[in-house]
Amino acid sequence: MHLRIDGDVVHDVRTDQQTWQQILKKMLSGGAHPGITVSRSGFEALLKGMVDEESVYVLEEGGKGIADIDVAANSVFVLGDHIGLPWKVEAFALRRGQKVSLGKRPYLAASCITVLNYLLDKRENLL
Repeated sequence: MHLRIDGDVVHDVRTDQQTWQQILKKMLSGGAHPGITVSRSGFEALLKGMVDEESVYVLEEGGKGIADIDVAANSVFVLGDHIGLPWKVEAFALRRGQKVSLGKRPYLAASCITVLNYLLDKRENLL
């Protein structure tokens, strides 16, 4: 299942868990919300449709330091959980990119997203 959130269109959302729980329940039961769409597709099909070659970054502690690479425009970051990605998913993603790391310490995926947004904003001089 693929949930797409268009930040230019989405409205009436807050950052609290209860708001997102209500929105996701509505979306998964066939409802609609401005700026949010749900589609069913496999990981491979989704990734193929989203990116060019060399613009996929698999976040992993053992990867190349993100500060040492030039992140491609319109990149996709693939994050796993504390167990990691299934090997087939990781292998497919790595055929289109590389492993990158935020450092030696493990972080929760939600924290990784925050750090990535900060780093990318800093590179684009948005801070």
